[in-house]
Amino acid sequence: MQYGSGNYYAFARPRKPAGVEKKTAWFVGSGLASLAGAAFLIRDGQMAGNKITILEELKLPGGALDGIKEPEKGFVIRGGREMEDHFECLWDLFRSIPSLEAEGASVLDEFYWLNKDDPNFSLQRTTQNRGQDVPDKALLTLNDKAQKDLLRLFFATRQEVENKRINEVLGKDFLASNFWLYWRTMFAFEEWHSALEMKLYVHRFIHHLHGLADFSTLKFTRYNQYESLALPLVKWLQEQGVKFRYGVEVKDVDFDIGPGRKQATRIHWIENGAEGGVDLGPDDLVFMTIGSLTENSDNGDHKTPARLKTGPAPAWDFWRRIAAKDPAFGRPDVFGAHIPETKWESATITTLDARIPEYIRKITKRDPFSGHVVSGGIVTIKDSNWLCSWTVNRQPHFKQQPKDQIVIWFYSLFVEKPGNYVKKPMQDCTGEEITQEWLYHLGVPLEDIPQLAATGARTVPVMMPHITAFFMPRQAGDRPDVVPEGAVNFAFIGQFAESKERDCIFTTEYSVRTPMEAVYTLLNVERRVPEVFNSTYDVRSLLAAISPLRDGQQLDIPGPAFVRHLLMKKLEGTEVSNLMKEYNLISE
Repeated sequence: MQYGSGNYYAFARPRKPAGVEKKTAWFVGSGLASLAGAAFLIRDGQMAGNKITILEELKLPGGALDGIKEPEKGFVIRGGREMEDHFECLWDLFRSIPSLEAEGASVLDEFYWLNKDDPNFSLQRTTQNRGQDVPDKALLTLNDKAQKDLLRLFFATRQEVENKRINEVLGKDFLASNFWLYWRTMFAFEEWHSALEMKLYVHRFIHHLHGLADFSTLKFTRYNQYESLALPLVKWLQEQGVKFRYGVEVKDVDFDIGPGRKQATRIHWIENGAEGGVDLGPDDLVFMTIGSLTENSDNGDHKTPARLKTGPAPAWDFWRRIAAKDPAFGRPDVFGAHIPETKWESATITTLDARIPEYIRKITKRDPFSGHVVSGGIVTIKDSNWLCSWTVNRQPHFKQQPKDQIVIWFYSLFVEKPGNYVKKPMQDCTGEEITQEWLYHLGVPLEDIPQLAATGARTVPVMMPHITAFFMPRQAGDRPDVVPEGAVNFAFIGQFAESKERDCIFTTEYSVRTPMEAVYTLLNVERRVPEVFNSTYDVRSLLAAISPLRDGQQLDIPGPAFVRHLLMKKLEGTEVSNLMKEYNLISE
């Protein structure tokens, strides 16, 4: 398997891999990684769909790509998906998946047209003082010391920041900036999370820095991610003959491990209370999703708090059993054994009449019933004790959503701190109490909050104990390679597998990249996996990032005035001068 970029590698079709007609494939879990892997086996590996089986413990596919209406509770979305132009593997997949909305179009076509006609940007990225504007919201407020900290992280080697926390490499000035406020709430970083992952994110998304304060570089689906992404992919796979088996809890995988060779030999599962499994030969491929960010999620309701469930955790125990068999299979407890550091809570708020949407309109400066972009991404409440954020995507957010209702996604990073209005931690709050806290920060008059929260919305809180497990400080070897050295018929996929490419996790892109690498490696597919977008090596992207990082302040060339004058005169008319003027780093 090799990486590549450009049309030569993107448009060429691979020949049928030798011996693929003799092979079968088994997937553990039905999240995006498994769904994508099955699609790549069929499209690029040219495996017959009826040779592929997906094993899922739950009753629905999609994993973290969720979105459902629960009886008696209401609409539930545990999280949302921020996407961009340069999710190269994701769009490579969805160019081949037919849209459920547009006749004759792919999911990528539909997504492209939607975001071209209705481009995303935020008019109110952050508020304070109960719904009031933040005067410096368009600035990143990085002083010289904070800028230097960020540059040091950018230029550090991976080894230098392994096993270090963010607050060990970035100082108090940086952590007090708008940059950190926007960055952490956009990606769900905490100060104790991995400095290595922070570094990877800065490199991966440096082309987003000019849009950090208004989300103008982001793109979103028409509906929730389950209906817009998971359903069309599942439908296509079923049409190809892929078998989905639900209610199957995979417990373990056996391996024959010898010098220079590793082979999976049996999958063990429990189905309908009975032990079962399948023996595996060299031609029986198994793709394992290890770990889980949504494992042990618990839904409350409008009158009931969500519970913090600390165990047992089947997805993590599955990885632990496998990891005990070979050091190359990773160290799951680096990620899955730190619930106080990896948990946060979200809530899905559904308005029931026109009262609350008027407050949404005032803050977002858009009509939430228009069907177009509303908040344009999360609105972070800067002075919230919970550090909460909320977003209203295009409505309806669910196909079955009544036209007079609005669905809001709300989440908090500090779930153990008492709220500003509700003097309780979010993790102890009912959906109604969470709604009260949100209404307080929207600026609803204090005397109206209790009644409006009780009668104007229905809210489902969701506690997720492992939601940022992959952000824990780590080092090389903590995550297993997608295809460990010597593996002949198995691969690890998903957020806890280690791609050899310079990508970062907690994205739909990573969930598609790892199975693409796995399929192409095990089948020796004659096509290259797309490289990560090269923005971190593009001088234009780097120059475009400098101006927002300096809040528009132009470069101050050191030295005496006559030296600066001579230097600028020497540069005048060159490509360097033209580029620096284009990105507002020097004056015309």
